[in-house]
Amino acid sequence: MKQIIQNYKTGKIKLAEVPVPAIKSGGVLVRNVVSLISAGTERLMIDLAKKSLLGKAIARPDLLKQVINKAKSEGIKEAHRQAVSRLDTPVPLGYSCAGEVMEAGEGVDDFKIGDKVACFGSGYASHAEVVFVPKNLCVKIPEGVSYEDGAFAGVGAIALHAVRTADPQLEKNIAVIGLGLLGLISVQLLKSSGCNVFGIDVDEEKTSLALELGADDVAITSDDVITKVKSFSGGNGADAVIIFASTKSNKPVELAAEIAQEGAKIVVPGMVDLKLPRKAFYEKELKLIVSRAAGPGAYDPVFEERGVDYPISYVRWTEKRNMEAFLNLMAKGRINLDKLITHRFKIEEAEKAYEMLTRKSSEKYIGVLFCYDREKSLTAKIDIRKQQVNQRKKKREINIGLIGAGLFAKGTILPILRKIPYVNLRGIATTTGSSARHVGDKYGFEYCSSDYEEILNDQDIDCVIIATRHNLHAKMVIEALEKGKDVFVEKPLALSIEELKNVVDSWKNQQGRLMVGFNRRFSPFSVKAKEWLGSINEPLVIHCRVNAGFIPNSSWVHDPNQGGGRVIGEVCHFIDLIQYFTDSTPSEVYATNLASNVYKASDNVTINLKMSNGSIASITYVGNSDRAFPRERIEIFGGGAACVIENFKKLEFVQSGNRKRLSRFNVDRGHKDEFKTFFNTLLKGRSAPVDLSEYIYTTLTTFAVEESLRKGAPVQLSLNNVGLQ
Repeated sequence: MKQIIQNYKTGKIKLAEVPVPAIKSGGVLVRNVVSLISAGTERLMIDLAKKSLLGKAIARPDLLKQVINKAKSEGIKEAHRQAVSRLDTPVPLGYSCAGEVMEAGEGVDDFKIGDKVACFGSGYASHAEVVFVPKNLCVKIPEGVSYEDGAFAGVGAIALHAVRTADPQLEKNIAVIGLGLLGLISVQLLKSSGCNVFGIDVDEEKTSLALELGADDVAITSDDVITKVKSFSGGNGADAVIIFASTKSNKPVELAAEIAQEGAKIVVPGMVDLKLPRKAFYEKELKLIVSRAAGPGAYDPVFEERGVDYPISYVRWTEKRNMEAFLNLMAKGRINLDKLITHRFKIEEAEKAYEMLTRKSSEKYIGVLFCYDREKSLTAKIDIRKQQVNQRKKKREINIGLIGAGLFAKGTILPILRKIPYVNLRGIATTTGSSARHVGDKYGFEYCSSDYEEILNDQDIDCVIIATRHNLHAKMVIEALEKGKDVFVEKPLALSIEELKNVVDSWKNQQGRLMVGFNRRFSPFSVKAKEWLGSINEPLVIHCRVNAGFIPNSSWVHDPNQGGGRVIGEVCHFIDLIQYFTDSTPSEVYATNLASNVYKASDNVTINLKMSNGSIASITYVGNSDRAFPRERIEIFGGGAACVIENFKKLEFVQSGNRKRLSRFNVDRGHKDEFKTFFNTLLKGRSAPVDLSEYIYTTLTTFAVEESLRKGAPVQLSLNNVGLQ
């Protein structure tokens, strides 16, 4: 299918042929009929993306600070690699569209195939022939409302939320600064609310159009606006001012303060400088509100991604209910969009449309639509380069299929795989077709798909790498093993005892080679530390301190159904590392955490482990520190020796007064050596480099930590839990 995407690193926009997105639970696949260009928002995105790295850094100082902190902690090379990986991401343009439901995912009861719907949301309701949209960002289009009008639902909801925030009432005098698409829609919404409306813009044609759409009076900014508004409002000034202008200047805010009466609200949904004129705000005791998108629910992953609605008795107007209200107003004839649609382009004419938006042209535009061919055939798989089977056999290549291409896969896994000469990147699958195509092109995969079963059913693929969200790991490992594939899966292996049992049963039946991405044991610092500790023939004492950093409570990582929490999802690394150093497995776990309303239960934990060989270990894992502080420190004591790994950049070993050291300029947590070890194993037909029982113990230990936190008591471990004893 065709989709308009932008490379955020270069700013380049292209119409790409990408796989149709996969259906997921909690949402619907929609075949677009029309999508709306939000000219102001998309032009800002394009302008930012076209800036140099320095320009982007100046524009986003918050992100620059994160990069600087990472460089201090982990080295310039690692910080640069991660930053470039984040920038080199396809960004789908568009966020308001309308079409027909093709398929409804699990847990979606409100929509069925064939429903006529309007969709909203950046990254979802994009300019593409098919889109996946979560159910709370999708509404049915009422009878009498066209697809073209329905495509305005998202933008209309933004305008409606701004109008609601201004508290419109009968006979209130409200000024609207900026008469673009949103401003002209708001004029009509305010008139429907019984308000007196004054429109202001730099463009006389737009002020004339505002009068046609119901504004009571207008002015261009070169006029004496203050005098006109006073006359319009009976000498009082505006009861509220809504700013839809888009400019780097704070002049719209200054103007709003001048024309507002005492105690008025100034609502700012537009992109303007918010440097406030204090004197005017103080003397009039003005109220400034920056309205957020289409209303409550915006930017809340629980609402938007997981589909959890807010109770109507507590939150009357969510972004979804605002969309529905806007469409209902159109159905009743209170909103007229005919005069606002200035251009229609076929999706194939995308380049022409964006040239009009981005170049300095005399051509005027307001509402710009993309139209789609509903009869075109679509596919979930796209060939990128021709197969070279004969050459591959001569080179003894290992054919790889990758499932998932998030930040870790793009920033860490793929740069490593590309440098291994006997690895052939055959197929990549992601639920988002644009991501699959972008990564497939960049790294030279033979094909890309939005259906991971294409990878599993490909008989030429030898090994499957699973880098999806955590909840899919166990399921996909089992399916890949059953297809006779060797498997590398990123941690964790499973989120529950039941999942772990199923993985073990499948592995027993298939005996495929399975490796889990516990990379730290393969770091050169870990390998050298174990070598230096090799002469010690007694139990060890180990402490791992992990400055993990804060993750917002709304993140999928904390969701027990997706991420499993930070213990299962990340502390597992250090349990595996302790097993590596002690050559033993945990027998008892006791964990405590920091009780707080700010942090999740697994954000700040201390864990004590008793190992089967008598060694003892502790893990201090914190999310309440500063990311600029070094992330990890491993301390090992025993046999009169001390060994310290400092953030996998430095290693020091002290015994009998003698010191040994190893250091590198950049962090090395072992990812490269981990993959080289695994693929050498496959190439030479050897057994997996780590016994499955170690992965099982690591996983069981994370479950035991969670249990100990709940019970406040030690928990014993046994392989009986998964039927291995």
